[in-house]
Amino acid sequence: MKASKWILPIIVIAQFCCTSLWFAVNAVMLDLGINFHLESTALEQLTSAIQFGFIIGTLTFAILTIADRFSPSKVFCFSALSGAFLNALMLLEANTLVSLLFLRFLTGFFLAGIYPIGMKIAADYYEKGLGKSLGFLVGALVLGTAFPHFLKGFDGILSWETLVLTTSCLALFGGGLMFLFVPNGPYRKASQSLDFGAVFKIFKVRDFRIAAIGYFGHMWELYTFWLLVPLILDNYFMTEQPILGINLNGWAFIIIGIGSLGCILGAYLSTYLGVKKTATLALTLSFLCCGLAPFVFEFASPLFFILFLMFWGMVVIADSPLFSTLVASSAASATKGTALTIVNCIGFSITIISIQLVTMIRTQTNSNYIYWLLAIGPLIGLLFICKNKKNTDEKNL
Repeated sequence: MKASKWILPIIVIAQFCCTSLWFAVNAVMLDLGINFHLESTALEQLTSAIQFGFIIGTLTFAILTIADRFSPSKVFCFSALSGAFLNALMLLEANTLVSLLFLRFLTGFFLAGIYPIGMKIAADYYEKGLGKSLGFLVGALVLGTAFPHFLKGFDGILSWETLVLTTSCLALFGGGLMFLFVPNGPYRKASQSLDFGAVFKIFKVRDFRIAAIGYFGHMWELYTFWLLVPLILDNYFMTEQPILGINLNGWAFIIIGIGSLGCILGAYLSTYLGVKKTATLALTLSFLCCGLAPFVFEFASPLFFILFLMFWGMVVIADSPLFSTLVASSAASATKGTALTIVNCIGFSITIISIQLVTMIRTQTNSNYIYWLLAIGPLIGLLFICKNKKNTDEKNL
């Protein structure tokens, strides 16, 4: 059954709008610090809070098999409306660090009903060509994540309050789009009952385990890299003046946002190389970037430094939709939503460990060699994948 040509663009736009909630705080951290008298470590705490909320949310959704028992579009819409409301509450003058942490935690909880649910909806519409579809979908996530940095590039024109409200309005719009224009997909097979053991059954599938561990290795690096991009730029240039005609917030948006292009290119490349080979290639290139980073940050010219970060920004996320494709393809139709959700849950749990470890070490040293820590995840993922080379890789995923 062929899906309407408008379904994928609508899902992509809705995903972009709603995931703009994710890093809304990162782009306005200085303003929040001034207005609510926050310490310099608040950025890492608030980032970890939304990640932790996402973890608890995905764990809850997975255990209760929500994505497989209820209409994914309605779950997506409800989560978008809730996340938009909670995000807007950051504007209250009475906020403290504790209340902001709680709001970001709850926003992360409802993002669990947006990102993995969006992939579940795509899987319900596209059995063949799922890798390409998820490439566009994760590309939208990347742009949504980077979008607050783009808005912050208009500093002096847009206030931080306007930026926060803009991301909330985008989430409302995205949730409405999904509810109104994306019904249940033709390949959706609803789970008929609550199955608390579904999560454990999924991990008994060998192909699922291989894809999941590759994804976990990728996640160790991804969000820590995204968190560090503004800090890397600031440490290298140590100036608020535009670099090559673009300010540092603009460069943060480009370096993170260009990952959407990496997702799309990786998706198209997978139609020739196969999904698993392409995911492995992207993970390898990302691993190499981790290894080269200390030398580039120390010795490279500004132009090469920017180009290196842009390349890293492309490959660090390019494997994400491919591993998600392998995860979805290895699960039964009635448990695809649960499979995608639990993998997201564990993957984002790993990001908290990575973020906290690197942040702790950064307080002790300014050495560029700390970026070698980011290579741990990709290395483990590659070793596990290479150990299981006999596994087949379908090119038409």
